Amino acid sequence: MYFEDYDNHGGQERTGDDVYSKPVRAGKRTYFFDVKATKGNDYYLTITESKRRVERDGKFVYDKHKIFLYKEDFEKFSDGLKEVIDYIKEKCPVTETRPYEDKPYDKDYSDVNFDEL
Repeated sequence: MYFEDYDNHGGQERTGDDVYSKPVRAGKRTYFFDVKATKGNDYYLTITESKRRVERDGKFVYDKHKIFLYKEDFEKFSDGLKEVIDYIKEKCPVTETRPYEDKPYDKDYSDVNFDEL
């Protein structure tokens, strides 16, 4: 979880007035779902994918990709997203794996070695 990413989200890139924001942390990425308002008080959605990486000098930088989704496109976007997610789930079921291992992730298992703490 990268709190720096959440704290710095948007920064100078902000357009429109912020109405609501929902960050979703997923591994090395954070997704931001931001509801914004135009000057005419019409709402739209921005979806930002942010991934933290380390530069050669050791400093952290964030790669960000953003899309703007307008309310007249919500239904088509939602239908298309659901269709491709269902397709992927059917063809290649999602299994969580533990980092750096090929074993499935067991939520009841912890590999913490208390002697090392």
